[in-house]
Amino acid sequence: MEKLINYFKLSKAELAKVFFPTKSQVKNAFITVAVVVTVISLFLAFVDFIMSFSLKSIL
Repeated sequence: MEKLINYFKLSKAELAKVFFPTKSQVKNAFITVAVVVTVISLFLAFVDFIMSFSLKSIL
């Protein structure tokens, strides 16, 4: 039982050291990820369109 109590005490001490992001940091990270994913998706769609068009014109 003493090991279990010690485990919870150590867990609580470690959680006190954890840095949780603020609401604005989470919002900024979300916006950044959304923009990067959108840009990469558009780029890949453009490359796919060009390659598909080139392949159709060759065949």
